Amino acid sequence: MRGRAKPPSAPLPQRDGIDPVRVRLPEDPDGAWPTVRDHLLARFAGAIGAGQVDAMVAEGRFVSVRGPVRADEPYAAGRYIWFHRDFAPEEPVPFPVGVVHRDEHLVVADKPHFLATTPRGRHVSETAVARLRRELGLSALQPAHRLDRLTAGLVLFVVRPGERGAYQTMFRDRVVRKEYEAVAPYDPALVLPRTVRSRIVKERGVIAAREEPGEPNSESRIELLAHRAGLGHYRLLPATGRTHQLRVHMNGLGLPLVHDPVYPVVEAEGAPDDFSRPLQLLARVLEFTDPVTGEPRRFESGLRLSAWPDR
Repeated sequence: MRGRAKPPSAPLPQRDGIDPVRVRLPEDPDGAWPTVRDHLLARFAGAIGAGQVDAMVAEGRFVSVRGPVRADEPYAAGRYIWFHRDFAPEEPVPFPVGVVHRDEHLVVADKPHFLATTPRGRHVSETAVARLRRELGLSALQPAHRLDRLTAGLVLFVVRPGERGAYQTMFRDRVVRKEYEAVAPYDPALVLPRTVRSRIVKERGVIAAREEPGEPNSESRIELLAHRAGLGHYRLLPATGRTHQLRVHMNGLGLPLVHDPVYPVVEAEGAPDDFSRPLQLLARVLEFTDPVTGEPRRFESGLRLSAWPDR
């Protein structure tokens, strides 16, 4: 069976660092959609309303490689159409995205707390990838991995789309050494360092992950760097990358991270971010052999955790 041809380049530019949505018109064996407009109504009217779909067609906001799609344009399966979504206003995250390193292959960013890595849900233009595309003028920039929105620190972005797979494979194959720092309660009775292995389950639509009996699928090494005034400063070395893994493992030890809104208790959903109380978790170090150049790479965050100020 022959593979599907590569989609053509988008005829619409990015908007605020966000790519247009691409739609491939599916097969229509029953002739349900005489025109492209009929399909667009069937596909999107439930989400945004028929009136809004018609308004977008009339304004020329649905675009093919031949130009704006007309309301009476005959349906043709396999065609590609692009458009920009309308996004709700987003609260700006009042912290900059630092750039630790930049070359022809990579941008290594210091992502602040509260900023998502990539567009998702209600966070779209206020994301690290969108900001960096705008600020650095790199429209093709893509992340090689993702860092949780509430976690600060190092994120690796790829400049050339053709090289993204090589860098993503490093993270998939767990050949990147990742080092985190955290601030959490100090328990003098807890013997550290130690390696925690457990089975973590994360259900779609449920905010908190949980540990349950079974074959371990996660591993983290926990080290105590220092302690004072009832708090500990920890180095966390994950060997795997389950969702919320470090937060789950620390909470399981009775050491929930300072300002964690999920562990041990999930706070109210939809509440506005309190920028004065960032989660005390920082992706400090990324270390690997570059799969494109072959050179050893080591990057270190310049950020600091506010609950453990330098003295």
